[in-house]
Formats: sequence, structure tokens, C-alpha cells
Amino acid sequence: MIARRVTEAHLALVLLTRLPLPRLRDPVPSIGAAAWAFPLAGLAVALIAAAIFCLGLALNLPLPLVAGFCLAAQVLTTGALHEDGLADFADGLWGGTTPERRLEIMRDSRIGSYGTIALILGLGLRWQALAALTAHPAIMCLALVASAMASRAGASILLAALPAARSDGLGHSARDAGKGAAITAALMAVPPFLGLAAWAGPLVLPAMVIATGAVLWLVASLAKTRLGGQTGDVLGATQQLIEIAGLATVAAVVAL
Repeated sequence: MIARRVTEAHLALVLLTRLPLPRLRDPVPSIGAAAWAFPLAGLAVALIAAAIFCLGLALNLPLPLVAGFCLAAQVLTTGALHEDGLADFADGLWGGTTPERRLEIMRDSRIGSYGTIALILGLGLRWQALAALTAHPAIMCLALVASAMASRAGASILLAALPAARSDGLGHSARDAGKGAAITAALMAVPPFLGLAAWAGPLVLPAMVIATGAVLWLVASLAKTRLGGQTGDVLGATQQLIEIAGLATVAAVVAL
């Protein structure tokens, strides 16, 4: 049992990051079986970004620049995997008139105007939220961890809640993700939420839960009605939007 869970966590890290990890040995578990460990990949990404933040502070770099380096560390650690999903989701969602055409647009490697705008806004909002938190080092680090883990837990929840929109692709191959994986992923995001509430005040906890739930509901509704279900791009967009909402929420609460 323990060996299997370790292998599933390994798969989640290989799938969701670009960390130099050893190859998995056969038999490789399904992506759906590893969905519970998606928040662990978020934790790895957040810890790297937090280390860059601490290094920037130690070097006495300008705080907005430090926030930019944190954002760059996240993008590089994931290989822009989730940013790509956000761009494709935006292009497909508003670039087609039928579910089939929208899915076709999402699979196109070229980026359209909706995808470009989504990337600019997504990166810009994350940068501004991080910049607003750099004056509060402990809250900044906890916000990085909480938003990274919660956003990937959200992807696990959506994976279990919606059918696959395609007969192939990541969303289809991970269709065996069950409620147990989603619940486990959600529970893993609880400790950083509680730690964040201890430092930023109790208001941040319900605010982040509401923000996360609202994004999940919105993405799930759009994906179901306009695409017929989830895809890998939908999961990537979910991660990005929850992270943006989480960081912005913490920044707003701290500013009160």
C-alpha cells in the first residue's frame, strides 16, 4: 500500500512538474489513481517559489522584482503546463459555436486572441498579488503553499466531478479518479489554509474557501455546458484560476 502511494505521488510530480525525477517503473499507475497527490506537486512548486522569495529578500532586491522571480520560478518548475491550459481553455470557450469546434480549437497548438489575453491577465494578476504580499514574508510563503495546493486539489475535484469531454487525452485517461481521491486532495490543502489563517487572520479562511468554491463552480459549469465535460486544458485552467483567486483574496484580506 505505501509503495503504491509513493509511486502515485511520484507520477503526480512527473506529470505536473518538470523536476528531474527518475523514470517510473512498470506497472505505472493510472493518472486518475494519482489525482489525490496533485496537491503534493503544488507543494513542491510553492516551496521552490518560496525559496526564491527568501533568496530575493536576503539579497535585498526590490520587492516587485522578487515577486516576479517567484512567478518565474513557478512557471519554470511546471513548464508553463497550467498556463497553456488556461490559454487553450479561453480560446476554445469563446472561439467556437459548438462543443466539437471548441474542443478542436483547444487542441490547436496555435494561440488566439482570447488565449493571449487570458495569459496576460493571469500572469499580471498573480504578479500583482504576489507583489502586494512581499512585505509580509510569512504570509507570502503560506499563501504560495496554500494557493498552490488548493488549486491542484481543485483540479482533482473537477476530474472526479465531470465526465471526460473527449475519448482521448489527459482528461479521458484520468477518468477513473474517484471521490476518494478528490476528498484526499481537498484535505491535504487544509493545513496550509489553517496556517495562513493563523498569520493573516481568521477572515482569510472563509474568504479563500468561498473564492475557491466560486471558481470551481464557474469552471465546472462552463466546461459542462460548452464542452460537455473536462479535459486536461480545463484542469490546467482550473488550477490557474483558483491560484489567482486565492492569492488575490489573501492580498485583499491583508490590505484591510
